[in-house]
Amino acid sequence: MRFIVGEAGGAKGVFLVNGNQAKLLPGQNGDLSALISGADVPDYAAVEASEVAVSDIRPDLPVANPGKIICLGLNYIDHIKEGGYAVPEYPALFMRSLNSLMPAGAPMVRPNCSHKLDYEVELMLIVGKGGRHIAEEDALDHVFGYTVFNDGSVRDYQRKTHQWTPGKNFDSTGAVGPVVVTPDELPEGASGLKIESRVGSEILQSATTSDMMWPVAKTIATISEYTTLEPGDLIAMGTPPGVGHAKTPPRWLKPGEVIEVEVEGIGICASPIVDEDAAGAA
Repeated sequence: MRFIVGEAGGAKGVFLVNGNQAKLLPGQNGDLSALISGADVPDYAAVEASEVAVSDIRPDLPVANPGKIICLGLNYIDHIKEGGYAVPEYPALFMRSLNSLMPAGAPMVRPNCSHKLDYEVELMLIVGKGGRHIAEEDALDHVFGYTVFNDGSVRDYQRKTHQWTPGKNFDSTGAVGPVVVTPDELPEGASGLKIESRVGSEILQSATTSDMMWPVAKTIATISEYTTLEPGDLIAMGTPPGVGHAKTPPRWLKPGEVIEVEVEGIGICASPIVDEDAAGAA
């Protein structure tokens, strides 16, 4: 199944997607929380609601208040090399705040204090069934669905300390969505999917999720060694090579551009770039 959380024609909630059309599901709480908890989803034809065009839905975050937003860095070998890092034996994990996220389609904000705003296309999973000490062979049973993430990074602030927290947590720099796809519609572990970022016809990143050093199941097992995963938690799976800071000259995002990130079989997450002052005025 495919879902978009958002608003269309004055109606807000969870839309069940069928091709280019969608219907608002009844009895939801404004995000995917009820479905993650196991609420039944009727067949598309049985949903008694008017169809709307997917393009007319203004997306919201798929999960309004995720308990944790955990991100992997350095999960693709060629990205590790382009950044000048040693290949790690344990995944580079960091956290994002809710303020740093925004829905697909909303502006990605270049802050006043830096023009080094970079892009990172990533596969993101939404935890369905929580748990601690999850075995790798059972881990995929804990995935509710997959979506697309743009891990917008302010690179000079990322490098100010050994911890990446500042550069990864500027307000409105992490775009999520809009489509959430259940695992049954994708290859096991969402492996083998083309993953790409671009501005217009300029291809910035292009790879496959098969290149991840820590696939989805191994990542869930690793994270659950140290923390209890909960329904609705978000896990971003790292980015492939081609990021802006590694190009010569560096390729930073600029106001007026629209950055698109795409994962095959899931969809496109597009974000217009705006300056902080313009975003504040809006």
